[in-house]
Amino acid sequence: MSSQALAGGIGLFSGFTRLCKGLAVVLVGGYAILQIFPSAVSYLALIPARTIPFGWNLITAGYIDQSLPGVVISTIGLLVIGKLLEPIWGSREFLKFIFLVNLLTSLCIFVTAIVLYYITRQESFLYTPLSGFYGVLSGFLVGIKQIIPDQELSVFFVFKIKAKWMPSLVVLVSIAISFFTAESASYLPTLIFGTYMSWIYLRYLQRNPETNLKGDPSDEFAFSSFFPEFCRPVLDPIASLFDRMFCGRPEISDEDEGTLGGAPLPGSDPIEASRRRERGARALEERLAAEKSSVAGSAEAPSGKDAAENV
Repeated sequence: MSSQALAGGIGLFSGFTRLCKGLAVVLVGGYAILQIFPSAVSYLALIPARTIPFGWNLITAGYIDQSLPGVVISTIGLLVIGKLLEPIWGSREFLKFIFLVNLLTSLCIFVTAIVLYYITRQESFLYTPLSGFYGVLSGFLVGIKQIIPDQELSVFFVFKIKAKWMPSLVVLVSIAISFFTAESASYLPTLIFGTYMSWIYLRYLQRNPETNLKGDPSDEFAFSSFFPEFCRPVLDPIASLFDRMFCGRPEISDEDEGTLGGAPLPGSDPIEASRRRERGARALEERLAAEKSSVAGSAEAPSGKDAAENV
């Protein structure tokens, strides 16, 4: 029994990619630095009042966590979800996604804090240190929603939910918790902006190296897909305004859809988006099958050796 548990643990940890392990070291190391040098939070965390002279905190804040539970959740989330996303996206695209989502999330938080200060005149919006990997973690959930939307995931080993609803569930639960604890309210902007910025990147900017097309224009990955069905007639017109504002994609007629002077528009192929999800689901199945076979082989090896010794 113990040999099987050991083999299972070895199989689990061997599946983590080298890049994810390296980023996990960065997260743990950032937490250790804050424990050894508490004053470092003033230079590494996002403090809106000091961002102008210390602009690097827009980048470093995402890799610094000020609490032990936070760094544990961030590290485990990075290793587990990264093991799925990195092989599908590739290491370079995976790292690019983390960097851009982290930077854009920090920029949105900075602007929001400045606006809230001018509205309320509360200096806490300017001087509260904000940090954490939560924006990227919420972005990972959006990536899972895109790749395997109909895959059922276990939540706390209690109930199952389809992957396409995980980002919405996390944001909804975070909003509910923020009404009861002030500390969780400080993480809420990071989760919301991380979810939305990652959706913008995956929806419009991520380039598929196989087809050289950008984004995922499928209806299953539209902004309204994060909300219940009855909300979509109201959200779709609003989302089209944001499409034109941020991404320069005005609505076009059915006859012209996917073309511009007879040439395909980047990212205007829903069939390719569907194929991408199929490849993601197939890669997930292959990875799970490989892990099961490796764990089974490792578990059988000691038993075979013991049988030989007994003979």
